[in-house]
Amino acid sequence: MKKTQITFNVELDENKIPEKITWSASDGGVENKSSKAIFLSVWDHDPQETLKIDLWTKDMPIDQMNVFFHQTLVSMSDTFLRSTDNEKMTDAFKQFCDYFAKNLNLKLN
Repeated sequence: MKKTQITFNVELDENKIPEKITWSASDGGVENKSSKAIFLSVWDHDPQETLKIDLWTKDMPIDQMNVFFHQTLVSMSDTFLRSTDNEKMTDAFKQFCDYFAKNLNLKLN
């Protein structure tokens, strides 16, 4: 069995606020790549609940956070469709993503 590892390093200020985030994924060829935010969700199957870590650096601009949220929501809707094949709920999710982008005046590609 092959194993791989993804690591996150977070540098904190004296108030434990993230100042710098880097991540590495050896199989992906990523080494100490800088990032401004992380949303990580893990499914704990015994209590059937989501464990999550949401971190962002204190210099993460709000306009970039808006785009980050939007792209994360779109990605979640794509993953939801692939994992459940539920087109009706995916459509509703995509409509919300469009609403989110429109109301934040995000310029989408």
